[in-house]
Amino acid sequence: MGREYIQLNQLLKNLSLVGTGGEAKIRITEGEVSVNGQEELQIRKKLRAGDVVEYNGEKINIMS
Repeated sequence: MGREYIQLNQLLKNLSLVGTGGEAKIRITEGEVSVNGQEELQIRKKLRAGDVVEYNGEKINIMS
């Protein structure tokens, strides 16, 4: 059984959109990431099925 959510910083790192967790933190706190069309500043924002993350021209749909 999978998790109900993934944290935003973990998602960016797991998909190799950033090189390190530290870089993920910087990108998020600098306002470079949006969730569901809104700038997201919470590093450990819990993402659930149906959420859409946008970063650096990439659009990621969170699936269950």
